[in-house]
Amino acid sequence: MANDIRFTVVRGRPDKAELAAVTAVLLAVLRAGETAAPAPGEPPVPRAGWSRARRAPVGWSTP
Repeated sequence: MANDIRFTVVRGRPDKAELAAVTAVLLAVLRAGETAAPAPGEPPVPRAGWSRARRAPVGWSTP
């Protein structure tokens, strides 16, 4: 693999099965990112003009 990707376990002592699961997830995310890019010459994917960056004000969520 051309990418030199590393990660460190900060807490705990994972066993081989847990490390294998994390590795599988990280590889899936990496591969999904590679296939998500549009091909050269393809128009970009259209996006909505609005954003959900802010939560909607609702009465039941206030104390």
